[in-house]
Amino acid sequence: SGNTFQNLTAVTPWRAAGVAVYGGENNTLQNLYVADTLTYAGITISSLNFGYPFQGFGTQPTTIQNASLVRDGGHFWGGQVFPAIWVYSATQPFQGIRVNNVDITDPTYSGIMFQTDYVGNTAQNPITDTVFTNVSITGAQQSGDAYNAKSGYGIWANPLPESGQGPAVGSATFNHLTESNNYINIQNTTSTFTITVNP
Repeated sequence: SGNTFQNLTAVTPWRAAGVAVYGGENNTLQNLYVADTLTYAGITISSLNFGYPFQGFGTQPTTIQNASLVRDGGHFWGGQVFPAIWVYSATQPFQGIRVNNVDITDPTYSGIMFQTDYVGNTAQNPITDTVFTNVSITGAQQSGDAYNAKSGYGIWANPLPESGQGPAVGSATFNHLTESNNYINIQNTTSTFTITVNP
């Protein structure tokens, strides 16, 4: 709690995200540049605890701001595709997320993807109290590779990321969203996730 991570650059990471945050609260990540990730997201926001006693996200906001994400995302883990920003609610509470002033350019598969982890047929934790403000997504086009059907989305509520999982659960709000040159701006075929876009 109470940490600031700033002025960070990650270029061509091959086995991880450029930047990732897995819980905590009242933390800020700012002034970020991530380009050309090979398998994972540019930024991962996740409440997965990996079997360790992480606390999950607290009620005081976790803020990610002033980020440029260029040609990010990849595929891994048996054919799952990853976006420029991966929002993954999992084993711990997922709440209090604020993403501000982010430019996403030419993501490999999608700009922002929402995903929820399941145990059996039950979602572990929903995505709650998550707000994106002043986000632009440009150039999310179909990939033309084996994962073409999972690509081209500016914003995607993933209905079936991996075998044994289910659709994204919860909600997210976007304020002042700008999208251009995407195959599909918003793709949400679920009945379990709500995307609200405000002017």
